[in-house]
Amino acid sequence: MANRMARHVANRFDEEIRFFKTWIDKPKAMGAVLPTSSVTAKRMASLISPGCDDPVLELGPGTGVITKAILARGVKPAKLFSVEYTEAFIPQLMSDFPGVNILHGNAFRLDDVLPDMGESRFDTIISAIPMLNFPVKQRVELLNELFDRLNPGRPIVQISYGPVSPIPPDWQTYSVEPFDWMVRNIPPARLWVFRRILAA
Repeated sequence: MANRMARHVANRFDEEIRFFKTWIDKPKAMGAVLPTSSVTAKRMASLISPGCDDPVLELGPGTGVITKAILARGVKPAKLFSVEYTEAFIPQLMSDFPGVNILHGNAFRLDDVLPDMGESRFDTIISAIPMLNFPVKQRVELLNELFDRLNPGRPIVQISYGPVSPIPPDWQTYSVEPFDWMVRNIPPARLWVFRRILAA
């Protein structure tokens, strides 16, 4: 038990050092100084449909804390598509999550990153992209593109570190709901859920 706890602490410390070093090199590409907490990751993954067999899209897996929570939710590795912009994270993600579609690329250019999925749509999209680092117009455009890749009525879950939604509401097109306030995250984070408003 003590050995297992020591390994867990060592792995977590390793993760945080790797994340922090990348943040120093590319602060604008990162949303926070430390990785998302496991509690926050589990909360984000909780909106995936139980027993879901549709694919799930993860944007910004970083060191893989959220990736791990998505898989723990029951998503098959082959059904998870994780798009990471920072190349330094890719080898470790591939090593830690065999079978997961780890894709290096820009989430704002998904046509260049995702494989041809035919008519298949995602059950849920979970995003840790540091939205506040991008112009509002670009954030809104990305959101609308993501809705086109989702099953109708399904959510986009976004983590952010500001008090208000990182994407302004448009009550005719999509809804924005505060999902949870994660005080056990460093820094404390706000989770937001976006859903496209379906035609009556």
